[in-house]
Formats: sequence, structure tokens, C-alpha cells
Amino acid sequence: MRLNQFPRILLAEWRKLKLPNSGETVVVAVSGGADSTALLLAIEELKTFNKLYTGICVAHLDHRLRKSSGKDAKWVADLSAKLGFKSVIGRAKIAEDSSDNLEQAARNARYAFLERTAKKVSANYVLTAHTMDDQAETVLLRLMRGSASLALGGMEVLRPLAKNSSIKLVRPLLWARRSETEDYCRLRKINFLSDEMNDDLTFARVKVRKQLLPLMQSFNNRIVEAISRTATQLREDGSVLGSNSDALLQRAAVSNEQSGETKAPALDVKVLAEAPPALRRRALRQWLSNARGSTRRLEMVHLLAVEKLLDGNTGGRVAELPSGGKVRRRRNRLEFESEND
Repeated sequence: MRLNQFPRILLAEWRKLKLPNSGETVVVAVSGGADSTALLLAIEELKTFNKLYTGICVAHLDHRLRKSSGKDAKWVADLSAKLGFKSVIGRAKIAEDSSDNLEQAARNARYAFLERTAKKVSANYVLTAHTMDDQAETVLLRLMRGSASLALGGMEVLRPLAKNSSIKLVRPLLWARRSETEDYCRLRKINFLSDEMNDDLTFARVKVRKQLLPLMQSFNNRIVEAISRTATQLREDGSVLGSNSDALLQRAAVSNEQSGETKAPALDVKVLAEAPPALRRRALRQWLSNARGSTRRLEMVHLLAVEKLLDGNTGGRVAELPSGGKVRRRRNRLEFESEND
């Protein structure tokens, strides 16, 4: 018997990402859908063929958003036991009146659960089963929101699970199409779960998946691959800009005697104004991320508003930011002000 193609490609990606082959436990997020089921089955096949010796902990969060969610959780636990893997099943109650939309609230709960699980089993890596199709959908959603080039790079293959966390979030299936995960599950004769929310057109991502991408495929049958390739190129370009923008921020930073130690430093207007626009915007985005704690809801329109404060010599002007906070021009410097200032 030989390794099937799907786990063989996964093994190549595993080695490329330098994920642990033995001596550690890795958390695998499994919803029960085709993508995460295929990931788990492929890992099991690699272990069966003695290609992988890493300990595996399956993590599943029951969001309790559907009546069948409890059955889904049991299905994942049963599959994990059948494959010889331990599992951690969590439960959450998503507040539908949250300030976040339902998708974002569910995502926040899921990632918090994954981080707790990783700490519980002393894991340094959490694997999710995002595919190339997920990448294309993400890029299109961000493009329609007017995101900057950094966001149009899509999802990273490997990044910290949370800000300043030593636990890494890994997406080892960004090379795979959704159809490939379904085919592999069928090859292994394992059914996978279907979430009716994936057909609910009130969700923007579902509309992109069901309506926009099929239309785009009528122009280019390989549009998903093309979008994914473009995202990769933007991420590679962005890594160069990122290192240069860090240096620009250091040059532009000026002491602000009136602010506390935790507040973002003020920035020298002249230093920023003399920098190339792409580099300047990347630096401003990083500065705002540091000041706000994240770049959530921060789009190109907000960066342009902050950048406009650099024009002329007049102080006292303000650029409002989403979710509270603002940037104020004071003579020759920019200062970030939170809602509590």
C-alpha cells in the first residue's frame, strides 16, 4: 500500500513549514466538515505509515447556534476516538446581541477555545483546515471592504494564534481545493458533516461562495487559484514593506511627555511626509494596530484620512477611527487618542 496523494502533499507542506514530527502534541481544530475531517484523516494516514509521530489532540467547539450542534460535537468525538486521537469538546453560548456580528463573535469564541486547549495540552501549534477556496473568499470580502494591500494578502499560512502569543496558528491546507477535501473523505469512506449555515445567504461569505465566485468562474475557470496566487505575491511584497515600515516608525517616533508608557508614541509629521506613500501607509497601519490592539475594521479609507493630516502646517485636525479612537494633528506631530482620553 502507498500513501494517498492528499496526505502525501500534506506531508510535504508539513516539512516545508517545519512543523514538529515527534515529541510534541499538536492541536487540530475539527468542525466535522469536509475540510477539517480530511485534515484529520490525512494526519491519521501519515501516522499509520510512520511518516508522523506527533501527538494529536482534536479540538471542537460547540457554538450552540444550531439544534444539531450537540450531535455534531459527539460525531467529532466519536471519529477522533475511532482514529485513536484524544479530543477536547468545548461549548460556548454566542450572544447574538453582541456588538460583533454573529460570524465574528463565533470566530472569537472559537480562537479563544483553541488557545485554552493548546495551553491545556502544552501544544505550540494549532492547525486549522482553511483551504484555497477559503483564501479566495477572504480576499474578495476584504477587497469589497476597500482593504489595504496587507489585508489583500489573505490568510497567512503560519502566524501567532493571538497577539504576543507563543502558540502558532497553522493553515496547512491552503494549497488544497474544497473539492479535494471532499474527494479524500469519500476515498477514505468517511462521511462528513454539512452545516446548514453554509447555505445561508444572509452571511456575506456564503454569498461570495454561492454567487460571486461562480460568476467569476465564468470568466476564468481557475479564478480561485488565480486569487490565491495573487494573495501570495502580495504577502511576499508585504514582508519587505513590513521591515522597512518598522524602521520608518522608529525614525518618526517622538517622545510624548503627556502620555503614559503604554500609549503609542507620537509621530513626526515631516519624517512621515517624506516617506514613499506605500511605506508610509504601512507604517501608519502598524502604528494604529499597536495603539488600538488590532487592525479590526481598519480600512484604507481610514489610513487615507490619517495620511491627509500630514498635509500643510495646520494643527488641531482630527481623523476619526472605527470602533472609537482618533488621530489628532498637533503642530508637527500625530498623536493617537483613545475613547478614554
